[in-house]
Amino acid sequence: MAQNAGVEITDDREHGTLAAHDAGKVAGSIAYFVMEPAPGALVAVHTVVRPEHEGRGIAGALVREFYAMAAREGVPVVPLCPYAAKWAQRHPEEAPAASAELVREAERQLGSHPELL
Repeated sequence: MAQNAGVEITDDREHGTLAAHDAGKVAGSIAYFVMEPAPGALVAVHTVVRPEHEGRGIAGALVREFYAMAAREGVPVVPLCPYAAKWAQRHPEEAPAASAELVREAERQLGSHPELL
């Protein structure tokens, strides 16, 4: 759990959701999956912020925590989500790039997660 942008961020690994909570309500989230075999990379698929919470840095706080979570676990991140990929380009010191092979494998494994498409 982390505190960023005035929100509480929690990880629900079982459901593949990293969520930002503001005043007890979900303000935004990252949908993700863990690549196989374990421990595999964390793959960010979608980053969403509810309209009433936009412009407060919540998406950036979520992606920053996603990369920090992966670093704590010693695994890479594959940002298939366009927002997460752009954030990673702007913050290379916090977001090490994934290899092309890892990205291709993440894209292949995404097919096994139709709930995220």
